[in-house]
Amino acid sequence: MNSHDSITSVMEQTVAAGPARGAQSKLRKALPWATKGGLAIVDQGLISGSNFLLGILLARWLVPEQYGAYALAFSLFLLLSFLYHSMLLEPMAVFSGSAYHKSLRGYLRALVWIHLAITALTIVCLGGAAGIAFLRGEGNGLPGALLGVTIASPCILLFWLARRAYYMELSPARAATGAFVYCVLLVSGLFLLYRKGLLSPLTAYELMATGALVTATYLFVNLRKVLSSEEPGPTAREAWSKHWGYGRWALASALATWIPYYMYYPLLSMWFGMAPAGQLRALMNLALPLEQSFTALSCLFLPYAARLWDAEGAKGSSMINRRLTLLFTVGAVVYWAAMVPLKTQVFHLLYGGKYLEVAYLIPLVALETTLWSAAFGPTIVLRAMEAPQLVFQARMAASALSLVVGLPLTFKYGLWGCVVGIVVTNAVGLVMCMALLRRRVSNRAALEPAGAESS
Repeated sequence: MNSHDSITSVMEQTVAAGPARGAQSKLRKALPWATKGGLAIVDQGLISGSNFLLGILLARWLVPEQYGAYALAFSLFLLLSFLYHSMLLEPMAVFSGSAYHKSLRGYLRALVWIHLAITALTIVCLGGAAGIAFLRGEGNGLPGALLGVTIASPCILLFWLARRAYYMELSPARAATGAFVYCVLLVSGLFLLYRKGLLSPLTAYELMATGALVTATYLFVNLRKVLSSEEPGPTAREAWSKHWGYGRWALASALATWIPYYMYYPLLSMWFGMAPAGQLRALMNLALPLEQSFTALSCLFLPYAARLWDAEGAKGSSMINRRLTLLFTVGAVVYWAAMVPLKTQVFHLLYGGKYLEVAYLIPLVALETTLWSAAFGPTIVLRAMEAPQLVFQARMAASALSLVVGLPLTFKYGLWGCVVGIVVTNAVGLVMCMALLRRRVSNRAALEPAGAESS
């Protein structure tokens, strides 16, 4: 009897402990992912924060013409970064977890060769532009800015490649360490240049190049300990073929994105001088925290939206679109509701009283940013549906309208016309994304069984 009671007691304790052990097991599995997710956020936050601080301090410390030259050169760098992200970094994130997950070391070697090819193209294009500016005798800081971005671009892109390489093995800790090193080098170097009276668009870009190259070297030295090499990697030609097959629509969308937002920097500088380009950059700096936050959130929501599209079809996609659109729109409204009433104080705080003459345009910037934020919802869902061509169509429509409406407005009214053109462009982009998504969802709903929604 006592023996039976003992056995029964042990069994009861075991059964009672089962759920607890299950919960502990789930917690042990979740903790590493939570840690890695937190480190990834720290990594991105350090890079975004250092770049945001760089833009603000340069706006404070450089004269408007010099800051305009920096902004124009930076808009060209962003065009290059769109190419790099679409054709190298985004496909790398996909194929490192699928086709080449057993040959990451060889795969990275092939990617370095692709990086070198893009670097050569960069030096030819940007270096040629810098040479033309020098020959024309531009005295507004543009030749130095273009030379600086020519030097900095290969180094910054190599730094991006090194950081992303750690994500191939889901090891963001080292990438976050590299981001911290880069942030410290950039900020401390910037203050040193300012104190020594050496700050200019050229030296700012040289500082970015130095920080990126030092950090990239540090990251690459430690990569051999992380990346697997169970199988031989692809050749550079093979890797490029796969990347091109994946990234061509993303590249087209990226180029279409550059036109309605960043074409105004060269146009303003050509028609009105460098100072208005700097004023536009000073205005758009205020939207950077919102832009960076929403971009990070889109990386989180994209896989979830893809699962809903696969599992629930039209109903799930419609639901997630409504929620994401509401989330991003409300987030933008709340952000600007706090920012707009304090626009004068914000300009004093960030720019030391400079650029106050364009602070009246902040409500228009808030409107265009809110429209752009609302478009995040349908854009995420369209990508989750594996329909990047529809995102491209929406952005091409916005780009076309920007050329038709934005160009004459900017030519006639300067910076005010430029900002109004961007507002109109974002409104059209949002409407197009919504319309294309609705058509895609309707087509899917027509193919689903009648009882799919209730299942």
